[in-house]
Amino acid sequence: MELTLRPATPTERLYAKRQCIPIMERCGSPGILVAELDDSGTAFYSHWDIWDPAWKTPEFSVELDAMIEMLRSDQRYGPVLKNIPAMIAYCLNNQESRIMQSPEYLFRVDAGYHAYLLRCTPSELLDNAYIYAYRRDLLERHMKEAEKGIRFVTTDGKEKFRVSDGEQIRIITGGDGTRDRTARYIDAGHMELSHEWGSTVYSIREFAERLEQTGGMVIPMRSTLPDKCYAVLPSSDEIIIVKKGESGYYRTDKYGHDRAEALEVASECNERGGVTKAQTAAMLSGSLFGWEVPAADPKNYDEQGQPIKPKRHDRGNAR
Repeated sequence: MELTLRPATPTERLYAKRQCIPIMERCGSPGILVAELDDSGTAFYSHWDIWDPAWKTPEFSVELDAMIEMLRSDQRYGPVLKNIPAMIAYCLNNQESRIMQSPEYLFRVDAGYHAYLLRCTPSELLDNAYIYAYRRDLLERHMKEAEKGIRFVTTDGKEKFRVSDGEQIRIITGGDGTRDRTARYIDAGHMELSHEWGSTVYSIREFAERLEQTGGMVIPMRSTLPDKCYAVLPSSDEIIIVKKGESGYYRTDKYGHDRAEALEVASECNERGGVTKAQTAAMLSGSLFGWEVPAADPKNYDEQGQPIKPKRHDRGNAR
């Protein structure tokens, strides 16, 4: 059996955790296998955390066993699942698989008809490996469909904005409370909104109707925007602080003698914080006009923070 092992991409990492049932079904997931290793390599204890009999077929089980055996014995693949020392060594040699600054590492394994997301946690005393199994063709199809983004619409179906799969949104309740949620793509008409205590599946129209009934609203919390930045207030040339997801601004003790100097001071502060001019322009627009408007998305600005003009369609000889 041919096998490939490589660090998981950012998109693939979204599937290396427990999924809602609709996503598992659309991706043909047999389930999640949890394994415990020892230091010697003699033990490999495993159990199914969740599984679907419709996809956990005898053919799949044979393929899974062969894949695990290769990851435990074949030197070409570490062997990453041989024992704890081997897992540590393989993870340290593949730092690009590390999840931020956490002690977890994520890999994708392709074997037979399936793709597996392998989450390695060598620092844990128990449960050192989590194997998330999917039908490879169905996983690829779902990831491709999810590239379209998740639509948030009005009750009559008019699109307000889109967010990428796995992005955060903020629900502002009728009482001005806020609830941040992670949005996951299910299909063109459905999404999952999750938080640390659980998740809920909605049709996009149903979610819009619930917001209207409760007097709430929703805004995107784009990962392409910083948490805060410095900007210059157009009406007074005052240097201000803008925070993502919040209307209005905060005053600062920074100032410039005129607009040009104020812009220079704000730009220097943002550069030190790694904030680009495109992000600054989008943040200012979001705080003034709403975070759901196109002007609050940095992709709509050039490197100098100037709006990118939409391309005109060629009308031929029309007058």
